[in-house]
Amino acid sequence: MTFRTSSSTPGTMKPAFDWLRRIGRSHPHLWARTASMRTTTKHLLWRARNRVMGGKPVVIEAGGFAPILLHPAGQIAEAFGAATAARVAVLAALNQQIAELERALSEYFDRHPDAEILRSLPGLGLVLGARVLGEFGDDPNRFADDRGRKAYAGTAPITKASGRSLVVLARVARNRRLADACERWAFCSLGQSPGARRYYDALRARGKTHSQATRQLANRWVGILHACLERREAYREHVAWPERQEVLRLVA
Repeated sequence: MTFRTSSSTPGTMKPAFDWLRRIGRSHPHLWARTASMRTTTKHLLWRARNRVMGGKPVVIEAGGFAPILLHPAGQIAEAFGAATAARVAVLAALNQQIAELERALSEYFDRHPDAEILRSLPGLGLVLGARVLGEFGDDPNRFADDRGRKAYAGTAPITKASGRSLVVLARVARNRRLADACERWAFCSLGQSPGARRYYDALRARGKTHSQATRQLANRWVGILHACLERREAYREHVAWPERQEVLRLVA
C-alpha cells in the first residue's frame, strides 16, 4: 500500500486517510485489530502532509500493513469480541442491581419518621435525602444546636484572626460525603426555592464565586433542616426565607 504526494497539491494525503476510515467503518473487527497500526499510519500521514507543505514530495511505503488489514478476523478479533460480551454482561448485571437498590432505598427511606420532613425540603430527593439522613443520623439529641450540625456537615466556615488580619476559610476537617451531599442539595434547590435563589443571587452580587455561594447556601439549608427536625414540622418557604431586604442583611 503506497501513498504518494505531490509538492504542488498540498492535502493529497486526505484521500488515503479517508480510505483508511472507510476500512474502519466497513470492517470494524479489522479496525480493532490494527489499533496500533492505525496510530502509526496517522502519524506517518501527518508527517507526510507537513513535508508536502514544505515543498518536498514524500512516499510512504506501507505494504506491510496491507495483509493485516485484508485478512479475515482471527483469534485476536475473537478475543476482543469475548471481552466485549463480558463487559456487556457485567453492565447488564450492574443495571439490575442498581434498580433493586433503588427500590429497597425507596421502601426503607419512606418508612423512616423523618422522611416526610426531609422530602418537604426543596432539592432533597430520594437519594440525597437518604444520604443526608444516613450521615447525620436520626438521634434527636446528637446535635445540641444548629451550629454543631453545620460544623459536622462541614458547611460552616472557619474564621482565623490575627491582629488586624481576618480570614474566613472553608472547613477542611469534615464529613466529605455529607458535605458533598449538602452542596448538591443547595445547587438542586436553586430551581425549586425562590428564597434560595434570592440568597444565592445576593451572594454572587457581592462577589462570591459559585462554589462559595453554594457552600454558604448549603450552610443555610442545614440550619433550616435542624429547625424543621427540632420542631417536627415540614418545610415552609415563607417561614424559612425572609423578604429581599432581610436577605441582603443576611449576606452582608
